[in-house]
Amino acid sequence: MSQSPPDGDWVLLGPAVSVPRNGHASFEAAGRFIAVYDVQGELYAIEDVCTHDGEPLADAPVEPASADDLASGATGPVVICPRHGARFCLKSGAVLCPPAYEPVTCFATRVTAGELWALLSA
Repeated sequence: MSQSPPDGDWVLLGPAVSVPRNGHASFEAAGRFIAVYDVQGELYAIEDVCTHDGEPLADAPVEPASADDLASGATGPVVICPRHGARFCLKSGAVLCPPAYEPVTCFATRVTAGELWALLSA
């Protein structure tokens, strides 16, 4: 039986095993598309849309933050838009280089009883 985390606006995304280790998965919940990335066992969830062109980021490559990314405000791994190269911090959502100028929305995640949840609003 599914149980919701006790507080906040948590929504069920699906089984936690849907996100492969060092991989990603896309989900639709509460009318939003959410990309969840597993980076060395840590989960990061972002709204699955590049703020530059409005297209999905779920299949975009992820890499550790470079020195330039860190100087631009990265606090964690980086997802790179496959179309135009915009870079976003998966931990904070910060945009790290053009052509994007707006951050992506990040969501807290929680795994409860093998189910993956995202906090869609604070």
